[in-house]
Amino acid sequence: MKRIPRRLIVVGPAAVLAVITAALCYELPKSSSFSAASPLSVLRRGDHGGLGEADGAVPDGATVFDDSVPGVARLDPGLLKALREAATAAADDGITFYVNSGRRSAAYQNRLLREAIAKYGSAAEAARWVATAATSPHVSGDAVDLGHTDATNWLSGHGAAYGLCRIYRNEPWHYELRAHAIDHGCPRMYADPTQDPRMRQ
Repeated sequence: MKRIPRRLIVVGPAAVLAVITAALCYELPKSSSFSAASPLSVLRRGDHGGLGEADGAVPDGATVFDDSVPGVARLDPGLLKALREAATAAADDGITFYVNSGRRSAAYQNRLLREAIAKYGSAAEAARWVATAATSPHVSGDAVDLGHTDATNWLSGHGAAYGLCRIYRNEPWHYELRAHAIDHGCPRMYADPTQDPRMRQ
């Protein structure tokens, strides 16, 4: 009987362990990645409470060109046009603009706010991350949350040329249209939504 070399016996289990570890650590699609602080991560993973794409839930992998996704297609036309122009330019650098959230219904926004209050323990702390349905630019279709840091990094350097500006320092994924930025640059960012006068209406 042929003897099996000792190192093969050791390598075999090690290889099996490596395969199992890789399977357990398989990374979710980057388009669904949110900051740990983002309340959207709670809603995306959990029960949507009957809320679906018609209310603004965006499926993984959706881009700014996906007209079949209401959360994308119902964005303000000016914002969507600017996003698509910027995305076309960014594609030359191998970057895709994935949409994590776009236009939302009031019901969807209210659900996000309830989730944020439960997560952060108070309405005051939740307000740093989620606006009310009455004040959220997502409900009016005037804001988009983008996935992948390569896209947001690209926009931080090139977004003003398209009128696309990051509004809050604590939300690197949140962009809105500021047409004057094309000539004058983006305005100074607010620390978080509680500093934005629009949120105090």
